[in-house]
Amino acid sequence: MEKQEFKIKWGMVIDLDKCTGCGACMVSCQVENNIAPQQDASNKLRTLTWMNVFEMNNGQAFPDHEIAYLPRPCMQCGSPACVPVCPVVATDKNEEGGIVSQIYPRCIGCRYCMGACPYHARYFNWDDPVFPAGMEKTLSPNTSARPRGVVEKCSFCHTRWGRAKERARKEGVDTMDMPQEWYQTACTTACPGGVIQFGDVNNPKHSVYELVRSKYAFRLLERLGLDPQVWYVSKREWVRMLGDNYLESEKAKKHA
Repeated sequence: MEKQEFKIKWGMVIDLDKCTGCGACMVSCQVENNIAPQQDASNKLRTLTWMNVFEMNNGQAFPDHEIAYLPRPCMQCGSPACVPVCPVVATDKNEEGGIVSQIYPRCIGCRYCMGACPYHARYFNWDDPVFPAGMEKTLSPNTSARPRGVVEKCSFCHTRWGRAKERARKEGVDTMDMPQEWYQTACTTACPGGVIQFGDVNNPKHSVYELVRSKYAFRLLERLGLDPQVWYVSKREWVRMLGDNYLESEKAKKHA
């Protein structure tokens, strides 16, 4: 898919040297987006978690053993592999800000997008959402629960972006000049360690502007050319190498 340029480019920066793998981002994502508890959580083939936290290690024995935790939302790729394979245009990238949309009423559940996504960031909803008694009173009124048979994914809490744009219209503020705090994802606000930063990577006033330009910043599988809008930061070289997923021959060239 041909890369599109947007005046606003929402990006997420995750500091892997700070992440403790607590899972607060996963829980906040489920609450914000009305993701029902899994009927059989032991079945990992039918998991439904828009934000997932993976554990990595450097492969060394004690006392040199190190671990890192990697939260993985949808990458909101600049040139997404999922968009051109969708036969019904249920997923697209055309809105200012560069968020890859997922239009559930159009989705026919063919799962081509899941096969195309190299980050495994899309999930098929195998079951109708069933919430424990009383839990329906705590559901967010801003997000609809999805029916069985559609593909779901992280949307950078798109409903919050909609509310931020509405506030900007009311207060006469251009969306390009919105303060960073007006639009923040649920995982960003819930993270107890300030691991996740979110904002417009094209806006020098936003914290992510400098972070994405750090020499320690990298993106997953960047060599595929999909231009992800999620960056990771780590001062540990082994973490950066695992994130880029270079082949051994490429590692040798990099260290030559």
